[in-house]
Amino acid sequence: MSTTDTAALLEDAANRIADISRADLQIMLRRAALRLRNAGAVSMEDDVEDALRNLAHELRMTRNDMIRFIVREWMEKNTYLPVHNFDEDGDVDGRA
Repeated sequence: MSTTDTAALLEDAANRIADISRADLQIMLRRAALRLRNAGAVSMEDDVEDALRNLAHELRMTRNDMIRFIVREWMEKNTYLPVHNFDEDGDVDGRA
């Protein structure tokens, strides 16, 4: 079942909430939860996967955390997101 089919089923159930059985609703919600849980999977070409895995290992991060980090950095550098500035000369109140 595709994501579109799942979304359509959920929308239909929402429109007919009084008519849908509890068991059918549970099944649809479980399918939706499963799709959301598995939505983080991003497949890459083999050479990119190897580089990503090596970099993640080197930085002691998970593969998904590495992807998030790379995307955030790219978006900040290309002004799609505001850059996080760290004030190196500011007070740290005894914390580093």
